[in-house]
Amino acid sequence: MSGELNPTGRYVRVPMERRVGAFAIDFGAAALPSFLLGSSLYIPVFILLWAVLRVFLVVQNRGQSLGRWAMDMKVVNPRFRVIPGLVDLSKREALTGFGSLLIVIGLATLSPTNGFLLVAPIPLLVDCSFAFTDTNNRQAFHDRVAHTIIVQSGRGYSLDIKIKQIFAEAKRRVK
Repeated sequence: MSGELNPTGRYVRVPMERRVGAFAIDFGAAALPSFLLGSSLYIPVFILLWAVLRVFLVVQNRGQSLGRWAMDMKVVNPRFRVIPGLVDLSKREALTGFGSLLIVIGLATLSPTNGFLLVAPIPLLVDCSFAFTDTNNRQAFHDRVAHTIIVQSGRGYSLDIKIKQIFAEAKRRVK
């Protein structure tokens, strides 16, 4: 567990924008293939891909999904200081997966006469609003249900840092 504890023995929390970025990567990785397979299969394919990316891959990949690996973070159980098991991850991702599925349905049924896309993100926003208001642990509702937290990891790609460096270099070259 190196790289995630600071000298006081507490976990290093991840900024919210990195959590949102990791979620967006995972959401895109599950939603894009489900949309490409057609209109009748997008819901079961999305559910299957979400479970694979956010539960089974996390169990096998030391607490990291594709998005969390790209952003150098992982999910842990702070009480036991271990990667959560299959049951805890399933509870956690059932809540986020339901909110994500509503957004996918809203995107799939997008039309000028259908306003479902406007109300589809509300369950996910309510779930994640807990993390924005909790300044100590930054636990969303799904984190509280599954008794997990998202912490910094020393293992990953550091995509957010690399993007910042690219923009800084581009800005320097433009001047």
